[in-house]
Amino acid sequence: MNTQVVILAGGMATRLGHLTVSRPKSLIMIGNKPFLEHQINMLHAAGSRNILLCLGHLSEQIMDYFGDGKRLDVKITYSIEDKPLGTAGALKNAENLLADTFMTLYGDSYLFLNLAEVMSRFLSSHKLGLMTVYRNLGLYDKSNTAIDNDGMVVRYDKQCKSGLEYIDYGLSVFQKQVLKWVPQDNYYPLEEVFRKLIEMRELIAFETKERFYEVGSPAGLAEFQKFVEGNRL
Repeated sequence: MNTQVVILAGGMATRLGHLTVSRPKSLIMIGNKPFLEHQINMLHAAGSRNILLCLGHLSEQIMDYFGDGKRLDVKITYSIEDKPLGTAGALKNAENLLADTFMTLYGDSYLFLNLAEVMSRFLSSHKLGLMTVYRNLGLYDKSNTAIDNDGMVVRYDKQCKSGLEYIDYGLSVFQKQVLKWVPQDNYYPLEEVFRKLIEMRELIAFETKERFYEVGSPAGLAEFQKFVEGNRL
């Protein structure tokens, strides 16, 4: 499987305080390598070799470290935003580099997925989008997603305080045509694209039973460090 995976890694990572003042979140060292290298190794093990990095804050440090990706047996291309554009805005900025069908991965997520199985589910659904979900029940972070008995995402609300069982797991699949709703050169979050797809019943869910790790918060970072130490990654 060589589906393009877009890693959205352009954020400022303000929740991590002093750790990201002079280095991007992607380059925080965990074990003996930066977090983004853990992500790329994860994707490589899952069969992906085609990676597009959407960068902003301190992007030159990431480009200097990873180059074209050959050292990690992947092909890396880059899209750089010169101002914050949000997750969907970053995809719009990279539109000319995107395949007709592509996966997106948040720049602070470490996941356990069979990417070929996810893509097969997406292609067989004939939908415009797929969201991977985990039945979180508020355990690892605030749950934000609801799905129906047909396996469709029917609600996505990051501000909801209760009543939702699932959480956006961190990896999605899209047909490139969804970017027609995203304004050019403007801040636009991916949640707005999700809401549009939900209204149209075009967002299929792929449920995974494996927990996720995230490094966007100090607590999440500490937990992932323990995981890496325990598994000698």
